[in-house]
Amino acid sequence: MSHKKKIAVVLAGCGVYDGAEIHEATLTLYHAQLLGAEYQCFAPDVEQHHVVNHLDGSEMPEKRNVLVEAARIARGKILELGQYRAADYDALVFPGGFGVAKNLSSVAFDGAQATVLPAVERAIRETVEAGKPIGALCISPAIMAKVLPGARLTIGDDASTIEAVTAMGAEHVRTTHGEIVIDPRLKLVTTPCYMLEADIAQIGLGAQNLLRAVLEMA
Repeated sequence: MSHKKKIAVVLAGCGVYDGAEIHEATLTLYHAQLLGAEYQCFAPDVEQHHVVNHLDGSEMPEKRNVLVEAARIARGKILELGQYRAADYDALVFPGGFGVAKNLSSVAFDGAQATVLPAVERAIRETVEAGKPIGALCISPAIMAKVLPGARLTIGDDASTIEAVTAMGAEHVRTTHGEIVIDPRLKLVTTPCYMLEADIAQIGLGAQNLLRAVLEMA
């Protein structure tokens, strides 16, 4: 009997405006398991860029930790990103949410000139060097564009983000709901999710198609 494939999922906090997008994160975990894989969640132990009131979009005068917040989605079963080793997993997956562009990188503020958190960059590079696949949902492909120049990817059809990832050296493919783009050279699979106007069923379809492709390559 073949062993269950094991996926590492990197979360950027908890909540679309300042952390991980909860639908994308949850549906990633759901479809990983539905397709016969196991998962382990990871997050960096860093302070969030800021805290947003998800009811009215205002900034709140408090501080939160990305790992502590991401633990809400993982039901406490989460490891610090520095503990990730590509050798222990079959694939690496990044759900989206503004936390990817604010906490894991500075894409939200610096566009093509963005920096990426060293622990995130190490995890991506180590996975690619090990010849293992990476899945990136929503805005997450933007950090792939920064770390992996020349990557073929999608962030849907948002003009300003397409401009930024193209300036980073990526080859962008326009996509719609549920569609995935595969870069066979890098074993990178991307899908747009909430970069488009989407509902939760369309997010589930994108996550399912991405996970299926990632597991086939694993």
